[in-house]
Amino acid sequence: MTSFASTLTSLPFTQLRRNRYFYLWYDGFYLVLCGALVALMVTTGFQGLAPTWDHRLWLVLPLACHLQILCSVFIHNATHNNFPRPINRLVGELCGMVVLTRFASWEVIHQRHHRYSDDVAKDPHPVQSSYLKFLVNTIVNVEHQLQQIYFDLYGDTPENRRYERLRAYVSYGTNLLLITTWYLFLGKVGFFFLFIPASIVGFFHLVHFNWSTHNAFSPSSDFKPVNLDHGYYKVGNRLWFGIYMHANHHKRAGMFNPAKLQPSLPVTPPPG
Repeated sequence: MTSFASTLTSLPFTQLRRNRYFYLWYDGFYLVLCGALVALMVTTGFQGLAPTWDHRLWLVLPLACHLQILCSVFIHNATHNNFPRPINRLVGELCGMVVLTRFASWEVIHQRHHRYSDDVAKDPHPVQSSYLKFLVNTIVNVEHQLQQIYFDLYGDTPENRRYERLRAYVSYGTNLLLITTWYLFLGKVGFFFLFIPASIVGFFHLVHFNWSTHNAFSPSSDFKPVNLDHGYYKVGNRLWFGIYMHANHHKRAGMFNPAKLQPSLPVTPPPG
């Protein structure tokens, strides 16, 4: 029972260190879960929450975008065990389904980011001056770093490279099934008018958050975690629990709202 409880509450990276095949078990769970949900919705003829157009959905769209960003904030906090232990993993998994990465990949990658922050070779998303180049590099580099994490733990061997290719295909396939599950659950209109736009907004916001809070505007390329609290960032700190006070977060990751750190690290002034 203790082992079962540990599985439900311990973080994915902890389990990956204990079990080299963790990801196959993890993806297998989601394959079964999503497959069962898809089968249930298809066999019962479920039409989805919003199968047809309703002009009131225009009012729901901003809320959907806000909730998508909020799920990124919550999964980030779950990564640092900032929710009560009995529900921390559950919050992370639920938010991971909304942001589509699922919790394990987010948590494993983010732990590496904290360990090798702004290391060009080892940080999954090292900052560079160009936002567009940073965005592309983030998309390309995250999968590479997931594989490198496995090689660091279990060795870079031909066998492990074959395993990681298999793991990547299984993960991609699982994500496609998760997307299908959302499509059936929300209905055509709910999926294409709410979920897809909110996911796009959430993704670009997340990338911009990672970029801006590592001093991307520095003329000397002095990339490091910084606190931002002016203009848009001030509004974002109030909406999303101080997420732009990122230097504070890197100093004390165990705070749900890093804006409340006392004494706070200095706030970086606006460019120019």
